[in-house]
Parts: sequence; structure tokens; C-alpha cells
Amino acid sequence: MTNDTKSGPGTGSRARGMGIAAVRGLALALVSLPGSVLCLVLSLVSIALIPIGVGIVTTPWVLTGVRAFADWRRVLAAEWGGVRIPPAYRPLPKDANPWTRTFGMLADPATRRDLLWLPVDMTAGFFTALLPAVLLLYPLEGFAIAAGLWRVFTDAGGTYWYGFVPVTDQTSAFGAAALGVGLLFLAHFYTPSLLQAHFRLTRAVLGSNQGELAERVRVLTETRRDAVDTSAAELRRIERDLHDGAQARLVAMGMDLGTIEMLLDKDPEKARQLVAQARRSSADALSELRDLVRGIHPPVLAERGLGDAVRALALRLPVTTEVNVELPGRAEAPVESAAYFAVSEVLTNAVKHAGADRIWIDLHHVHEGADMLRINVTDNGKGGAVIGAGSGLAGVERRLGTFDGVLAVSSPAGGPTMVTMEIPCALS
Repeated sequence: MTNDTKSGPGTGSRARGMGIAAVRGLALALVSLPGSVLCLVLSLVSIALIPIGVGIVTTPWVLTGVRAFADWRRVLAAEWGGVRIPPAYRPLPKDANPWTRTFGMLADPATRRDLLWLPVDMTAGFFTALLPAVLLLYPLEGFAIAAGLWRVFTDAGGTYWYGFVPVTDQTSAFGAAALGVGLLFLAHFYTPSLLQAHFRLTRAVLGSNQGELAERVRVLTETRRDAVDTSAAELRRIERDLHDGAQARLVAMGMDLGTIEMLLDKDPEKARQLVAQARRSSADALSELRDLVRGIHPPVLAERGLGDAVRALALRLPVTTEVNVELPGRAEAPVESAAYFAVSEVLTNAVKHAGADRIWIDLHHVHEGADMLRINVTDNGKGGAVIGAGSGLAGVERRLGTFDGVLAVSSPAGGPTMVTMEIPCALS
């Protein structure tokens, strides 16, 4: 196993940030325009067909696709722009008939916001996504014009306009290059911010303060119930382990000591045997108590922090594991504990169920709109991991939810599996 450690948060150059923002914006613009047009056209046609009955069948499917498209943009807003847009869709009965599903979805304010967002996304959203790429690439045309391309455009004696600069000769071509330098200067400072402005526009239309508050109340209610259930189950486990383990050994040791007192004068040899047995029982009891304490809060976690605790966890795995830590400080103890046991559960799943022979663990702290502890665990196993009732990942999701954390799983059949965990927190 190899451990690679880097100190301090990774900071890319501003030029690299410019390039990433431009490429992401261009890709987003190329996908968002046809995607929004298609979703809007299908939605309007399907809704228009409701009076003749066809739309009753097609509308739930179309609106489900619109929701999936909107949810995908919510994910990109969080990952690329640090802008979080929580969904606030009203739940529908699982056995609802097409009529109930159609009008239930249409009556949902979140669905109406989705439909309102589509024309905004194909117009203002398209241009705000494309602007970072334009601001970075358009200056190249100005430089090309100054390098002599202006002659091609003005062969017939006309005027070529680069922005607001009329190009007719080499002098005006240099003016176009100067404008390109100015645009490139603006791109240097504002390209990432322009992409984030696109996501803020998306949040302004898709987001809902009332829906966000209701979703927040629902999540808090669920996480509080999960935290109470988890604490009760943990207390029962501790009580059972103490009763069946260390407590039973200590009781047996007490009985052995009483027998030793009676045998000291009568049968010293037997007493010595019981003393040795009592010594072994005390050592076993101490070992079980240490294991119990380690299961509650590992000493290495308290003493050396999350990074070293995860390294120690990886050392005990039977597969090759690489650990990369970029944490400039320490999170609060409850957050570290939740992250540690979440990683432990994910690693257990990878070893037991995925059949992996190599695992990569990455821990780092990011500042994408808010301070966030992000943990990625990747394995080269068979894939197929899902978050469902009864799975270990469902327990991990509940544990993270107590701290407003989220869990995302990418596990196609055949692998690899990537589990991403995020917990809002600041480092000390």
C-alpha cells in the first residue's frame, strides 16, 4: 500500500481556471440549447394532447424527462459553480394512475418552474454559458487579423468589423489586436465568474425559497429521526458487546479469584493455574474493551486527525490501497467521526462485495461556494453498487445526512465504482 500526502489545498493557476470555465461553458451551451428546445417542444405538445387523452399517457413520461434534465443541471451547478439548487418536487403515490400522475405533476410548483426555466435556458442561459468561451476565443480572431488575415476579408475593398473596430488596413488591424488584448484581459479576471453567473441564473428560476425551506424541514426531520435511531442502535450494540464480552470475562475472573483464595493453602498448584487463567481473562477483557473503544471513536482519529485515521484504516485492508490527503486543518470531532465511519463502511463494501484488488482514497477540502470536505473512494471491482434499503451505502447516506452531507455513487456494471461523499464543514 502507498500513501501519498500533500499539504495545503490544491490551487490551480488562473489561466487554468480560465480554460476550464471556457470549455465547460462551451460544452454546456452546446448541450443546453438543443436539450432545452427538445424538452420544451415535447412538453408543450404533450400538454396540448391532454384533451384528447393521448397527453394523459405521455405527459408523465415527458415531465419525468424534464425533471431529469433539470436535476442534471442542478448537479452541474453544484460541481462546476458551487451553486446548490435543491429539488423540491412533491412526492407522488407509487401506484398512481396516469391521470393522477399527469395532473399531480402539473400542479407541482417545481414542475411549473422547470417549464418556465426551459425558455430561459435556451436564450439567456445559452448566452451566459457561451460567453466565457467567446471572451477567451474571440481575441484570437483579433490577433489573426493583425497578423494579416485582414487582407483576406478586405480584398474587395470593403470594411471588416471586428467588434466595434472597422478594419481596412494594417493600422486598424492593430486596433483589432488591441481590442483582443482588452478582451483577453477581461477574460483573465471574469471568465470563471461568468460561468457562475450562468448557474446563478439557473438557480434564480429553478430555485424556490419556500420549496427550499420545506425541503430543509423534511431533511432535518428525517436526519433527526435517523440520528436518534442510529444512536439507539449503537447504544444497544455497546451494551450487548459489554455484556457478552468484557463483562462476562470480568465476572469469570472474579469467580476465579475467589476460588484462588480458597485453594492457596490447600492446592497451590491449582491456584497457580487459575491465576494464569485469570491473567489471560484480564488480557482478553482489556483487548475487547480496546476494540469497543476503537469502534466508538478510534484513538488515532482523536489524536492525529481524519487523514492519519483513514491511512491506518487502509493499512488493515487486504488489497492495495492508495491514499491521498489534502487537508490543511482539522474538522470538528463529530464530522471527523462521521467521515471516518462512512469511509470504513465504503471500504468494507469494496472488499466484501465488489471483489476489488485496488482502491484509491482521496480526501480534500474545497471552497466551492461553501467549505466542503470531499471524499472519493474508487475501486476497480465488478460495479453494480446502489443506494438502497438494506445496503451499507444507505446507512452511509443516513450518517452523512445528519451533517447535511450527501452521497453520490457511480457504479456501472463491470466497474469501476466511485463513491463521493461531501460534508459541509470548516477546518480549524
